[in-house]
Amino acid sequence: MRIDKFLWSIRFYKTRTIATEEIKKNRVSIGASVVKSSKEVKEGDVIKIRKNQIDYKIKVIQIPKSRLGAKLVPLHIQDVTDKEQYELLKMRKMSQDYYRNRGEGRPTKKDRRDMDGYVENDIAADFTDWDDFFGETPDGPEKED
Repeated sequence: MRIDKFLWSIRFYKTRTIATEEIKKNRVSIGASVVKSSKEVKEGDVIKIRKNQIDYKIKVIQIPKSRLGAKLVPLHIQDVTDKEQYELLKMRKMSQDYYRNRGEGRPTKKDRRDMDGYVENDIAADFTDWDDFFGETPDGPEKED
């Protein structure tokens, strides 16, 4: 199976096009050599992939016939990535959280939806009688003396 199709079928990349583009950018290698999209993958190959500034290493256990469900992926590959790489990823995520603390800056879409829901429920609870809210009486608008 071609390496671009293999990386797509084990769900490492969302589309085959993205897998092909990453291979063209020399971010995928088998062993020590950079590969082309047409390179055939064999059982036992160790594939090194550079994604999100992390070097992933996966060992091919079995070649799938087509795209797999997420639960079936571990039957076909084995993750042999160094633990230091995952620690780097964790540190980067923590540094991104430091960049914008909750409550600072523009609200995210989720924050905005939460605020809209809170405001709508709050107004409906406080103003059940709209005539009182607008200062009208059943006889007509209130008269000021």
